[in-house]
Amino acid sequence: MHQPNFNRIAAADIKEVLARDIPWQEFSGTTIVITGASGFLGGYLLRTLLGLYSVGLVDKPVLVIGLVRDVPRARKLLAEVVNDSHLRLVQWDLNQIAVPPLGDCNYVLHAASLASPKYYGNDPVGTLLPNSVGTASLLSAFQQSKDPRGFLFVSSSEVYGSVSSDEPIQEDVFGSLNPAAIRSCYSESKRMGEALCVAWQGQFDMPTFIVRPFHTYGPGLRPDDGRVFSDFSYNIVRGEDIVMMSDGQARRAFCYVTDAIAGFYTVLLKGRPATPYNVANPAGELSVFELAELLINLYPEKKLEIVRKVPVDNHSYLASTFSRLVPDVKRLVELGWKADISPSKGFRRMIEAHSP
Repeated sequence: MHQPNFNRIAAADIKEVLARDIPWQEFSGTTIVITGASGFLGGYLLRTLLGLYSVGLVDKPVLVIGLVRDVPRARKLLAEVVNDSHLRLVQWDLNQIAVPPLGDCNYVLHAASLASPKYYGNDPVGTLLPNSVGTASLLSAFQQSKDPRGFLFVSSSEVYGSVSSDEPIQEDVFGSLNPAAIRSCYSESKRMGEALCVAWQGQFDMPTFIVRPFHTYGPGLRPDDGRVFSDFSYNIVRGEDIVMMSDGQARRAFCYVTDAIAGFYTVLLKGRPATPYNVANPAGELSVFELAELLINLYPEKKLEIVRKVPVDNHSYLASTFSRLVPDVKRLVELGWKADISPSKGFRRMIEAHSP
């Protein structure tokens, strides 16, 4: 069960998302399926929808159906909202080759995915299937709905492959990607998920929407996530020095979860079907070393340091080869979206949420 700090900060985050200029009323009285509903992004998507009616943004409550692999575990992770009468948790594993019984739903938000490189080496099949076969299964099920209004696929910046330019990445610029490399299980399956969405839209006029998040962080990331922005944050929570296992020069654009979630809903309700949108905060660009410095400096009273070590050969964690991964977000900005949360503010929220 989450700590009280998490519940408080997550509730404030949801309040901020609901204050965004998004046509929420379109969700009034609808049924919305969320995959990965107990995960980091899925949990925020779910909490946002459950909060709409109580603040008067919809005339009728939204029925949220959360697809999860483990209902008892999901109930613990969603403890503060699990008894909401408009939430139903359904056990379903998107690794299986089968069509889920979605029934008549109006929207599907597909956020189920293993996102950390720690999984790419030791569970490539479990990484690949939900994004590819799972996406096809969900689209097939959604196709049977009487009033399908929108299918949102949460893709990834990994689809860009090895982009050689250090310029901000636009949605139509791609680099090479080796399909025979084990790390490609994630990026290739995200590419396939996008292709499936475009195919269903083109052949069956299915309203599909694609978002490509970049390095999204916030409360709810697991202590064993494996990505530096999560590992470093939990180092601060535990009062540990930050151990740097690289030269720290790789640069990333870090986006707080509220900005990402607002971007997802903006694309779903304002965007063009079958058109990918980068969702990120270019102003949040930091090198890995600068991120470590930022977190250390946020809590000078802890007297923590950055310790450099020779990296250990870890075959399960397959690191990215990008030196700089920063997106162009003009396409999303044109829909009226903007990023509001700076890294200093966002990482402080994340650390406070997980602190005793």
